[in-house]
Order: sequence, then structure tokens, then C-alpha cells
Amino acid sequence: MEPGMVDLERQPVVEVEIGSLSVEGSPRSTGEDPDHVAALLGVDVTLPPILVHRATMRVIDGRHRLRAALLLGRTVIEARFFDGDEAEAFVLAVRVNVAHGLPLALADRKHAAERIVASHPHWSDRMIASVSGISAGTVAELRARSGDSGREESRVGRDGRVRPVTGAERRRRAGEIIRANPDYSLRQIAREAGISPETARDVKNRLLRGEDPVPARRGGSAVRDEAVAPPRPPVETVGPPAGRTPGRDWTAVVERLKADPSLRFSEKGRDLLRLLALHTATADAWDDLIDSVPVHCGPVVAYLAGDFARLWTDLATGVELNIPETG
Repeated sequence: MEPGMVDLERQPVVEVEIGSLSVEGSPRSTGEDPDHVAALLGVDVTLPPILVHRATMRVIDGRHRLRAALLLGRTVIEARFFDGDEAEAFVLAVRVNVAHGLPLALADRKHAAERIVASHPHWSDRMIASVSGISAGTVAELRARSGDSGREESRVGRDGRVRPVTGAERRRRAGEIIRANPDYSLRQIAREAGISPETARDVKNRLLRGEDPVPARRGGSAVRDEAVAPPRPPVETVGPPAGRTPGRDWTAVVERLKADPSLRFSEKGRDLLRLLALHTATADAWDDLIDSVPVHCGPVVAYLAGDFARLWTDLATGVELNIPETG
């Protein structure tokens, strides 16, 4: 299990002397927010236990709750302990402070991503992005700026799988799979090598012609990352509407999908239809949603929307790989 993904709810809650705790090394550079502390002081419920790194007694999560307890004159506070190393504790601090409570400022999230790139260079850009609450592209820029880009031959993704960093390495891996399993379909090759079916087809054709699976570089540029499948026509005639404006003709397409018995009469199919139907709002409705987001919730909503968009991209790629091959 990756650091930060441990089931913290199973850790016992204990009382800890407040004087033994430290808030140094926090990803939050601005310290406590007085308004947030005041809001906690006015809450008439028991606050959740804070999270503490046992080895250093640093507060991983709960700095504002700690300040509120001090202002109330308390000498002990309820806490759960985390037993990983310091790098893992920092990753966990970033993860939980991005996911809930008072969100980290963008500058803090970028600085946190820089630290995680240094401490976990084997993690993929998307993995680090999911922890730090910024885009994978921004992580890639930070990695390149640090000089660590390209040092690792492979990286661990969000799903725990290890994949080659470059498109060239994925193509070579596909070539090995084809040589060892000549009867594999393009879909099987693509799934195991982490490439698109079209790239798998190109690699297979190159091997049949006696060529290297990696195309020659043009003008000294590296082979493009080809992990994500390019668009291809669907098998059925139910195609997407022209244009990408939210709500534009989507309702009619979703209604056609709702009429498909294979989706309508299965539990997972109905779940998918409900998710698709959520996105059929008009452009004006989307604008209203944007305007309804309070400023203080903006960073969290923006992060969640971006992360959910990446999940939809993963779903699109997975469905693409499952489309039967023709010809």
C-alpha cells in the first residue's frame, strides 16, 4: 500500500500531551488561519483526532484543531499516530490537507509537489498530481526544472502499476510481448504494454517489416508519449455529437444509450447512465454551477473537477481498449 493510503481510521485514538507536539515541516507555509481557528472554537461537537507522526511528534493533520485546543486551555489532545518515515509523513500531510479541511494554497501545493518529486522520483507525474492537488503537467514542469526528468526508466502510477517513462520504452515492451506472444490481439498487446491499440498495430507492422519498433527520431526530438489511445470510430453508429460545448446534443445521445437493454437492465449499466446523465446540462447551467461555488471552496472544487475529469479519461481509454478490433 502506498504511503498515505493506510487506513488511518483503524489506528487507536490516544491522548497526547500538547507540549510534546511540533508543527514544523508543515506543507502549510502561512501558519494557522485565525478565522478557521475561530470557526473551530465555535463548533459545538467533538472535533476529530489530529494525526501525528510518531517518530518526530510532528502534526501531520490538525494544526488548527491543535491551536483551538490551546486557546481553550487544554493540555492534552486526542490523536492518532502514523508510523512511516518522514518522507511518507509529508506525503500524507499533503494528501489530507488537499482533500479536506482548509485547502492548501496553490503555492504550497506546488512546493509540496517539488518535495515529493525529490523524495519519490519513481512516482508518476499523475500520481504526484493526485497527492498534491495540481495538474500532472505542472508536476512535469517542476520535475524538469529540478533536473530529475528522465532519470527514472519507469515510474509507479496511481493504480500501483509500474510503467516505462517514455513512449520508446513502451514500444520496445510491446515488441517483446509480440515476439513472445505472436497470437496476442492488438488489444492484449496494448493493455500489457501501456500503449494504444493503434500504436500496438504500428509496432506489429514494423516488426513484420523487420524494422525497429521505435520510429527514428526526427530533428533530434524524442518519441512522443503514446500511452493514451487516439480517438477511433465506435463499432456502433451511436456516435458523439459534433462540438464539445457542455450540454450540446448530449441529451439525445444519452437517451439513445438509455434505450439499450444491455445498459438499462444491468446494475452497472444503470450506474453508468446516471453518471452520463449528470453531464447533459446546458452551457448556461454549467455557468450557473461555476458561479455557485464559494471562493473559499474554489481550490477544492477545481481540484476535484480536474481529478474526476482524469477519471473520465481513464474510463474512455479503458472502453477504447475493449472495443473489438475490425480488419
